[in-house]
Amino acid sequence: MHKGRTMAVALAAAGIVTAIAACSGSAQKPPSPTSTASAATGAAAATLPGTPPGAQARWLLGAIEHQPIPAAAITAHFDRVVLGKIPAAQLNGVLSHVTSLRLDTVLTSTSEFVTLAVTDNGQPQIVSLGVDAHGLINGLELAASTPQPALTIPATWAAVDKQVQQAAPQTRLLVARVTGGGCQTVNAVDATTPAPLGSAFKLYVLDALARAIANGTVSWNQRLTLTSQLTSLPSGELSTEPAGTQVTVLQAAQDMISSSDNTAADLLLTLVGRTAVESAAAASGMADPALDTPFLTTRELFVLKLDDWPALASRYLALGPAGRQAMLTGTVDRVPLSALHVTAPTGWTQPRDIGTIEWFASPADICRVYASLASLSRRPGLAPVASILAINNGSLALDPRQWSTTWFKGGSEPGVVTLNYLATTRTGQSYMVSVLAANPSAPIPQAATVQLLGAIKAAFTLAAG
Repeated sequence: MHKGRTMAVALAAAGIVTAIAACSGSAQKPPSPTSTASAATGAAAATLPGTPPGAQARWLLGAIEHQPIPAAAITAHFDRVVLGKIPAAQLNGVLSHVTSLRLDTVLTSTSEFVTLAVTDNGQPQIVSLGVDAHGLINGLELAASTPQPALTIPATWAAVDKQVQQAAPQTRLLVARVTGGGCQTVNAVDATTPAPLGSAFKLYVLDALARAIANGTVSWNQRLTLTSQLTSLPSGELSTEPAGTQVTVLQAAQDMISSSDNTAADLLLTLVGRTAVESAAAASGMADPALDTPFLTTRELFVLKLDDWPALASRYLALGPAGRQAMLTGTVDRVPLSALHVTAPTGWTQPRDIGTIEWFASPADICRVYASLASLSRRPGLAPVASILAINNGSLALDPRQWSTTWFKGGSEPGVVTLNYLATTRTGQSYMVSVLAANPSAPIPQAATVQLLGAIKAAFTLAAG
C-alpha cells in the first residue's frame, strides 16, 4: 500500500461486489463479545482468533508476503460470488500495493467478521475481513487507521447504571458477590427480568456437561464425531471440518466457551441431551426454565431465523412446548445448512424475534449458574470447568495485581449483546457482573458495546472496594 493512500477492496457482506475504490475510512462492524479475542498490546502479543475469519486473516497475512498470490489460492479462499465479479488478477492488482502487513492488535472478532490493526511500511492500517457461511472471504477492506471508541470508566454506581442504560432500550445489570454457592447483590438494574442471552446459553450446556461427568455418564476424554446433522454455522472452526472429524469432550467444551464454537455446543448438547440441559438450568437456579423449553441448539435457532423467515418462525411460535419439540425434530432439524441463505441485502443484519426465539435468563440467573459452575469445578474430576471458563477473559483486562482469574461468556446476534463475567481477587473473593442488552428494532452499535465494557470494569473495581 502506498504511503498516505487508503485502498479498499469493496466487497459487501454477501459477496455482492460493485467496485474496487479508494475511500477515506474503514468500515467497522460491531464487536461480538461471544468470540472477541483479548486485545493485544503489541505485535508479539497479538493472536488471531480461532474462528473462520481469523483463519482467513492468517492466510491473507501470509499470502501477502509471497505475491502474486496464485489464482488457485485465491479461488480456494474467496467466495465464488466475489470471484464472479472481481477476477483473481484484479484482486492481485489491488493487493500488490501492500508489501507487508504486521499484525498489531485484534480489534474486534465475531463469527463472521474480524477487524485487525496492522502496520504497513510504518503506516497504521485497519484490515476488515468477513466470511460467508462456508468460511470463505466475502468482504475485505484495507484502510487507514481511525481512532477506536474510547473506553469510559465511570466512578460511581449511579454513573455505572447510567452508562449501561444508555447502551440499548432494554438493559439488565447485576453486580453480585459470589460466596458459599450463592449470590449477594451489590448493585442491580432490573436484574431479575429475563432477557435474550445469545451464546451465553452455553454456560448451561457446560453446567449440564459437568453434571454428566460427575455422575459418570460422560468423560472428558470421550470422543465425539462430527456429522452433517450436527454441524452448525460459525462462530467457531468446527463447522469447517468434514463429517467424521473427531474431538474429545474436553476439546469441544474448550471451543464452546473460549471461541463460542456453535458446532461444539451442539455436539455437547446432543451428547448430554436436551432434557438434561433443561434440568441443569432448573437445578442451577434459573427462575423460569420454561422460557427455554425446548432448549434450542444453535443450528435450530439459525434455521428458525434464516430459513423462510418469518413464516417458519411464526409456525413454531404458534405451538406449545410439546408441539415445538415435535416441530424441531420433525421439520427444523431436517433443514440442510445449504438452505440457510445469509446474503445481503436480505441477510440477517437486523433483529429477528429476539424476544421469542432465543435463549432467555436474567442477570440473577446468570449469577446462579456461575455459582453452580464454581461449585462443580471444585468437585473431583471437574477442575477443567474452571480452566475452560478462564481461557478467554472477554477483553476485560482487570489489574492482575488485584485479580487472579476472570471467567467470561458473552453472546450476541443483531439486537442482542450480553457480557457476563466472574472474577476472583487474589484474596479469594469472587464477584459476578452480568449485563444483558437488547434492542428489538436495531443492532447494538460497537460504541455501545465498548461503553458496556467500561461500565463492567468500573463495577468490578467498585464492588471490590
